Amino acid sequence: MTSLPKGKEIYKYNAPWTVYSMNWCQKPEKRFKLALGSFIEDYNNLIQIVTLDDNTGEFYAKSTFDHPYPTTKIIWIPDPKGIHPDLLATSGDYLRVWRATESNETTLECLLNNNKGSGYCAPLTSFDWNEVEPTLIGTSSIDTTCTIWNLETGQTVGRVNSSNTQVTGSVRTQLIAHDKEVCDIAFSKAGGGRDMFASVGVDGSVRMFDLRHLEHSTIIYEEPDNNPLVRLAWNKQDANYLAAFAMHGTSLLLLDIRVPCKPVASLSSTSGQNNGNASASSSCVNGVAWAPHSPVHVCTAGEDRQALIWDLSRIPAAIEEPILAYGAAGEINNVQWSSAFPDWIAICYNNTLEILKV
Repeated sequence: MTSLPKGKEIYKYNAPWTVYSMNWCQKPEKRFKLALGSFIEDYNNLIQIVTLDDNTGEFYAKSTFDHPYPTTKIIWIPDPKGIHPDLLATSGDYLRVWRATESNETTLECLLNNNKGSGYCAPLTSFDWNEVEPTLIGTSSIDTTCTIWNLETGQTVGRVNSSNTQVTGSVRTQLIAHDKEVCDIAFSKAGGGRDMFASVGVDGSVRMFDLRHLEHSTIIYEEPDNNPLVRLAWNKQDANYLAAFAMHGTSLLLLDIRVPCKPVASLSSTSGQNNGNASASSSCVNGVAWAPHSPVHVCTAGEDRQALIWDLSRIPAAIEEPILAYGAAGEINNVQWSSAFPDWIAICYNNTLEILKV
C-alpha cells in the first residue's frame, strides 16, 4: 500500500463539535466549499458552511445555522455548470432546502413533510438529489417508504436568479419500498439518469425502481443473514454497478444489476492480509464514494481509521488490496469524492474534516 503524501495535499479543519454528515459544493468556481453537519445528542444541532482561504491555506466557517436533529445527509444542488442558485438540502426529521447567499447568510427555503395527514413526519434516514434533473429529490424513511419530491420555484430551479424567490416542494410520488425501514436511496444515471433509483433497508435487500413503472420493482440483492443494509452508492460512470454495505458490515459489496443476487466482488480492509484466515481482525465500513471521473475506482472508509481507494478493473478477478491507503487520526464516519474537482476526497472523523489530494 502507498500512503498519501503530506504538505499542501492535505488540508484540515476542526469543527466545534463531532462531524457526521458533509458534502462538497459542486459549483466549479468554489473548489473548497463544503457543508458540515454536527452530531449532538439533543435538539440543538448545527450546520457549518466552510471554505478555504487561499491566502492563509486554512479553512474557516462562512456560515453557521441551526438544525434541530443531526443531519442524516447533506447534499448541495448538483450544479457542474454553475447555473443554479446556491441551494443545499438536509435530511433528519424533515427534508429541508436552504439557500446560501454571498453575504454569508443561510436561509431556510422550505421544510417538506411527506405525511400529508399530520404535522408529524417519520424520520428520514437519507436522500439523494437527482444529478440529471435537479428538480427531483428522493428521500428514504423509517416508515418503509421512499418519496420523490418535485422542487418548484415558479420556474425551473436553474433559472431562478432573484434572491426573494421562494423554493417550494411537492410530492411527486410516494411508495412502500421495503418491508422494514428504508435506510438509503440513490438515483442511477441509467436511461438518461432521471427515472431509475435504488434503495436499501433493514430487511437486507437492495431494490431497484423506475419512476415510469412504479408498479414493479426488482430485487437486486438480499443479504443472506438478513442483516440491515444501511448505505448504497451508484457508480457515477457505469450504471450497471452499485455498492452497498451492511450495518456493522466489514466489507463493501459490489453489485452488477445485470447479474442479480450475488456480489461480483467484496472489498475489505483485510483483503489480501488474512490468507483465508476467518479469524483475522476486520472493522466496519462506514462510508463509500465512487470516483466521479472513473468507472473502476471507489473509496471506502471505516472504523479502522483508513480511507482506501480500490481499482476494480480486474473484476471478476479478486481484488486483494487497495491501491492507496490513508490513515486518519480517528474512526472515519464519512467520505465524499468531489465531483467538480475529482483529485480531491474529503473525510471526517471526530470533530475533524480532512481534504486529501489523490
